[in-house]
Amino acid sequence: MGGEILQTGGLKQQLNFVPLPYRRVSFQPYSGAMTAADIENHISSREVYRRTDIIILHNDKQEYAVVAVQRKASADLFNRVDKVEVLALPEDCIFLESPGTDPANRSALAKLAVDNNVPSDKTVIVTGTFDHVNIIHRPDPLILRVVEVVPPEPPKLYHMVEQVLGYADLPPIVPRLEQIELVELCRSVTPEAYLVPCRSGGLDDLGAPVFFLDERPEKRENWTLVGCERSLQFHRHYYNDEPPQVEMCPRQIVNRNGVKTILKCCLLEFDTEQDDELAVVPWGADLPMVERALRQISQGVEYG
Repeated sequence: MGGEILQTGGLKQQLNFVPLPYRRVSFQPYSGAMTAADIENHISSREVYRRTDIIILHNDKQEYAVVAVQRKASADLFNRVDKVEVLALPEDCIFLESPGTDPANRSALAKLAVDNNVPSDKTVIVTGTFDHVNIIHRPDPLILRVVEVVPPEPPKLYHMVEQVLGYADLPPIVPRLEQIELVELCRSVTPEAYLVPCRSGGLDDLGAPVFFLDERPEKRENWTLVGCERSLQFHRHYYNDEPPQVEMCPRQIVNRNGVKTILKCCLLEFDTEQDDELAVVPWGADLPMVERALRQISQGVEYG
């Protein structure tokens, strides 16, 4: 993409436009009037570096404008500007300094915009890591709900989503964690004993003994299982019966409210599924599985 010539015209209406690699962005001082006509005349009269597609103009009043340029097709180091499209004038530019934001990451730029309540008709100019500069034009990312049972903490799937968004070429996605508290599920009943899938912190003050299914307790107690269908299958195999159960599978208890969501399910082992607004990965998912699920759930998100 960095070697192609940017085609201007209509780019102003593009949602989630992030020029990558960000060496395509030039940050330049400007002393002229901050009007579209003056800016177009200024840029049209100049030559630009052969990799420059976006120019951010700034003045001593801390005003900004963002311009897309179409260069002449040439192998020369510098080339004349062929076309100019003003993407944003000062009233539509939001300048943010964020040393922890990677300017090469669409989702990181989108998250910064969302966290700062930037409207989707604005252009965000970001000074990020290493003092490098990039933009996200008209930020309108996918807000993705990540539903997890905790403990264990930190929630593994949420961490994996963040990992994938740190390297994968995906539309801008902003994850939002929604926790299902295992302790609250346990306290929704008052059994003689609890049986949970495995050892987890925070289950030592429930007012009743706690047993762990993965340890296969020798004695069958009068317990209530806090688990999912896979846990029930294990219990049937171990003890030839079904105990009272509190469902803990995120897929079964999540509020299906139309919000795009990713979660885990034990009944999946080697593949991912998409069920309307749900992206489902195995409980033991790896990063490629999570990336595949994110790609599926984000289909249709406009970006450039």
